[in-house]
Amino acid sequence: MGSSPKKTTLQRYLSQLQQHPLRTKAITAGVLSGVSDVVSQKLSGIQKIQLRRVLLKVIFAGGFLGPAGHFFHTYLDKVFKGKKDTKTVAKKVIVEQLTLSPLNHLLFMIYYGVVIERTPWNLVRERIKKTYPTVQLTAWTFFPVVGWINYKYVPLHFRVILHSVVAFFWAIFLTLRARSVTTLALAKAK
Repeated sequence: MGSSPKKTTLQRYLSQLQQHPLRTKAITAGVLSGVSDVVSQKLSGIQKIQLRRVLLKVIFAGGFLGPAGHFFHTYLDKVFKGKKDTKTVAKKVIVEQLTLSPLNHLLFMIYYGVVIERTPWNLVRERIKKTYPTVQLTAWTFFPVVGWINYKYVPLHFRVILHSVVAFFWAIFLTLRARSVTTLALAKAK
């Protein structure tokens, strides 16, 4: 009796995650980011999917977000020796929210403006000055909860995956926000 195709796919994925954790997390982050961008393009009213944009988002997530998350979570577990008591979990969440979270959002906003949109640096810089604090403060309203769940209940090898799933929805928010701010900035510049 064979397994169902879904079970076989899940088993293969888990095997890859075990054998090649960095690669698997990077690919997962990239794929989820790409799908997220397709969704955000549709939600923002774009009729024809911009494949260049999707590919660039896949590259950013697969090349930076997945690997950065992998190494960050591994490092934190070494520093805190894998502890899951309340005090240790709180420390991990605070460290993440004061380091990786702001860095991810800043780099995403720069990358999105300069690389994806090809917006001049001076407009990207102005956008960041105006919107970065709001984006980061908004992230701090719910990402600490995600971090708490991640560090308290999720095994190390699944933490980047959970973050990538949450980032799927967060990226839709960031993309729609960045797009609306860019549209306003370009309209004012004309």
